[in-house]
Amino acid sequence: MDQTPASDTVAVKRLPERGHYDAATIAEILDEALVCHVGLTTDDGPIVIPTLHARIGDQLLLHGSAASRLLRTARDQRICVTVSLIDGLVLARTAFHHSVNYRSVVIMGTPREITDLKEKDTVLDQLVERLIPGRMADLRPNNEKELRATSLLSLPLDEASAKIRTGGPNDDAEDYDLELWAGVVPMSTTYGEPITDPNMRMSVPTPSYASEYGRP
Repeated sequence: MDQTPASDTVAVKRLPERGHYDAATIAEILDEALVCHVGLTTDDGPIVIPTLHARIGDQLLLHGSAASRLLRTARDQRICVTVSLIDGLVLARTAFHHSVNYRSVVIMGTPREITDLKEKDTVLDQLVERLIPGRMADLRPNNEKELRATSLLSLPLDEASAKIRTGGPNDDAEDYDLELWAGVVPMSTTYGEPITDPNMRMSVPTPSYASEYGRP
């Protein structure tokens, strides 16, 4: 397990003992999360934009409209991508020591734009399958118009780090004698019952990948 940061830029400096640099830990967090935040520099200054992502192997895939400002700008520069999962509210005995349990990833790098239509078609299918396993088998193939209207960026995970906090409050020793409750309120994401599109013209059973949807 590699516990050495790829660069000083992604090294965890605040509470470095919470830093993780192995590919398995980073992949696990990226695969569970649905939304990432992409930070980049524009002529109007820095901007951070939320978007969907999917990890395929050692690449992070970002996609959107070919007219997207984010994708048009990001393909020409070094960007920063972050992902965060909140696992619990940590309630300590003082306001100062309140915290959250979390898992996060920071990725730095210059993305590659995928322009070849055949490669784009394959990767977009993989992206959908990553987000909703089993869905691609039910869909009609992408057409050329759709492929040309979609931008796709591939960001290598060579320069990435994870930071994780677990456990209960870390109070000052003298505060453990205070007569008040402290602990953790666990948090998790749940998914509801699928809602069938009212514009469907025929009766189709809800597929299991929708009714039983969940993240790894």
